[in-house]
Amino acid sequence: MYFEIYPVTPAGLTGAAAILSTQWRWRLKAANHEPIASGESYYNRSDCLHAINLIKGTNYSTPIYDEDK
Repeated sequence: MYFEIYPVTPAGLTGAAAILSTQWRWRLKAANHEPIASGESYYNRSDCLHAINLIKGTNYSTPIYDEDK
């Protein structure tokens, strides 16, 4: 598995407006390169990387809350 980060620019914007409006997203991909999880968008690349590090810091003792019960 591996994380992938990528920039997303709103459609129709060009030049400085596109650069200022670009946001960063992440997705977790399986060994076969299929996405298995993704996150929200972030205005800063560093915030996107921080979110990935938070996820990487979880472990088997992280609780799971089942909303159905």
